[in-house]
Amino acid sequence: MKEVLQRIRDRGDDGVWISTVTEAELRDRAAAVNADLPLAGLTFAVKDNIDVAGVPTTAACPDFAYVPERTAPVVRRLLDAGALLVGKTNMDQFATGLTGARSPYGTPESVFGGGLISGGSSSGSAVAVAAGLVDFSLGTDTAGSGRVPAALNGIVGVKPTRGLLSTKGVVPACRSLDCVSIFAPDVARAAAVLRVAKGPATGDAWGRTGSYPLRNPAELRVGAARGLDFLGDAGQEKAYAAGLDRFGGDVRTVDVEPLLEAGDLLYRGPWVAERLADLGDFLSAHPGSVLPVTRQVLETGLRFTAVDAWRGLHRLRELKAWTERLFETVDVLVLPTVATTYTHAEIAADPIGRNLNLGRYTQFANLLDLAAVTVPNGFTAEGRPASLTLFGPAFSDETLALLAEELGRTQDLMTVAVVGLHLSGEPRNAELTDRRATLIGAARTAPCYRLYALPSGAPGLVRDDTGAAIDIELWQLPAATVGSLLAGIPAPLSLGRVVLADGTEVTGFLCEAYAVATAQDITAGGGWRAHRSTPERQDI
Repeated sequence: MKEVLQRIRDRGDDGVWISTVTEAELRDRAAAVNADLPLAGLTFAVKDNIDVAGVPTTAACPDFAYVPERTAPVVRRLLDAGALLVGKTNMDQFATGLTGARSPYGTPESVFGGGLISGGSSSGSAVAVAAGLVDFSLGTDTAGSGRVPAALNGIVGVKPTRGLLSTKGVVPACRSLDCVSIFAPDVARAAAVLRVAKGPATGDAWGRTGSYPLRNPAELRVGAARGLDFLGDAGQEKAYAAGLDRFGGDVRTVDVEPLLEAGDLLYRGPWVAERLADLGDFLSAHPGSVLPVTRQVLETGLRFTAVDAWRGLHRLRELKAWTERLFETVDVLVLPTVATTYTHAEIAADPIGRNLNLGRYTQFANLLDLAAVTVPNGFTAEGRPASLTLFGPAFSDETLALLAEELGRTQDLMTVAVVGLHLSGEPRNAELTDRRATLIGAARTAPCYRLYALPSGAPGLVRDDTGAAIDIELWQLPAATVGSLLAGIPAPLSLGRVVLADGTEVTGFLCEAYAVATAQDITAGGGWRAHRSTPERQDI
């Protein structure tokens, strides 16, 4: 437990946490755990719109905060199963947003760095898992908040069937659609948490139980979409096509336009007004307490009338009927989780429009009563994470998990170029081998790079056409483990494309140019080992 809290402290002000438990409290809880419990000793975090008795629930709005007397049933089940709560995580305010950039408590960044957004609204919950700070976490998911952050951080996100996990003790976003979601580093852990967490709670009007026949993944009919819009992101489009190849047999092409139309009802239709049913009074009484972008989104609900709501309900029923017919022809639908990725700067330039883009392939799921599981799907050529989401009918959660686990066993391997402390025999090489990485061999970059010794003691590789060829190593590791590797690599390092001497490109560690202004240029040595071996540098 000391190591868990130390890892959190080492990351500094990363915008992940709103509150954490004390070391003494965590130690006492750990000492009391029954080792025979199903989640014994696993650490977890809870999004700060889910109640934990005695801990403020803020929903990322300080003036809204209250201290609940009771722990939400879904959290209580995890505690009773031996899991250890570490703290409450940051989120887009009132769970309104998919970017992770709408909180007064800071702005988490994706573990892949480079200014990439973490995704939201369950931003802190996803980063806490991807960075290896906790073993799993809870988020919520109304429009995609349990899936978009998973996609942008290279982890698994489970959006259960509506009502399968109790939402009692959860601050409502859109009460009829809200789900509690699960983040985990792999499907097996997410499924274990789901088994413990699910079930109705006394007094929960939205809880449900149901059944769906457990299916063999090899027998499932898989559907894929045609004509998707990737917003000009050729890398994500290529990754989706490659991801579909992982399913092996016949993948059927289906039309998904009716699903996308249903999704538009959430933020472009009357369902945005449902958010005001619970938050309208607070918004009116405390207009200055809500972030401008959050208030702007919520206030769009004032445009809709009761007539609009009924028209929306009627159209949704027609779209549900269409969706039921779709799942008579396929058992699972596979879509990209996001069409493209964004940096914080890109979101700041268009916070509303680009937020809508992020939800394009997620926001229909709860309206149409679908279950969903998001899994990593490698990386684009630019080093951005790619992801797939598997959709199935209500209560198909276990079948989706089986298929997702099967995909995990056949996941893509990723080749990564390393230049310094991760080279074989260097101090951080174990971070590769611990992730089942294997050495492909030594290589050289194209003659267009400069190597610097950063003040931190690490090397930094920067693209520079006046540079030279630099010695590197190529390692191959499971793509799903890259996120946790990057979580331990501080800025200014991040993933990018490295050109090799033969002209091919691989993903590798690069340094942002701003960081080398005062660093020592060691390009002439031809590589990190050569620099280390010179007599005047043996003290490094």
